[in-house]
Amino acid sequence: MAISVSRTATLAKEALNYRAAREKMISSNIANADTPFYRPRDIRFGEYLAEKKAEIMHDDRGKLQMAQTSDKHLEPKKPTNTDKPITFYRDGHMARNDGNSVDLDVETTEMSKNSIMFNALINAIKKDGAIFKSVIEASSKLS
Repeated sequence: MAISVSRTATLAKEALNYRAAREKMISSNIANADTPFYRPRDIRFGEYLAEKKAEIMHDDRGKLQMAQTSDKHLEPKKPTNTDKPITFYRDGHMARNDGNSVDLDVETTEMSKNSIMFNALINAIKKDGAIFKSVIEASSKLS
């Protein structure tokens, strides 16, 4: 079991993992720009991170609880496994003559946006760690 500094650090770590996975998927799209009949893929993990946030922050708001007015009622069905982000085909662009629909402008733009978000997460984690570091340093001076 890993030591967690804060709940937000745990959530940021999850977000970093999925930003890295998205980077790999976009890189794969660019690498297959000349592969006949290749369809670009993308990854959507906003819903997953929202669920993870509710789990980590112990936030049950927004969840509708089913009432059981009788012992004979069936137990509510658990949601389907959402441990993984949703992978989908990004088919908004016309395919070329070879059937490939990778648009390098879109891919590089998505890669840039993903990189900016990745760097923002890194900076947030550093700032979160700096707060704890300053508290530890201040408490060591009091001793």
